Amino acid sequence: QVQLVEWGGGLVQPGGSLRLSCNASRSIGSLYSMGWYRQVPGKQRELVITITSGGATNYADSAKGRFTISRDNAKNTVYLQMNSLKNEDTGIYFCNANPGEYVSGTYYPSPRMYWGQGTQVTVSS
Repeated sequence: QVQLVEWGGGLVQPGGSLRLSCNASRSIGSLYSMGWYRQVPGKQRELVITITSGGATNYADSAKGRFTISRDNAKNTVYLQMNSLKNEDTGIYFCNANPGEYVSGTYYPSPRMYWGQGTQVTVSS
């Protein structure tokens, strides 16, 4: 079980920056990956960016060059730095934790994931 708490959302003008934070209730070093997803009304939740325990990252095309994910294992916290924000970045951002699972001795992402409550990001002039 992992509880996730996000904060840092808000209203920002196009071209501005925001940093989201997500604190986990257990050691994030023990998790397969953590990341951020975005959801807008009427659409499915979509991946923004993830980082594995080994430091490998996976970015949505829309996030490349503008968003950066980082982690502080000592604080059990993951950060999403968003720069050059655009109107289309607007949405609810959810923190995600994947605990991973072993299958025949190999470590894989788990189909069971944990989610935070979400934080609203609005990019508007």
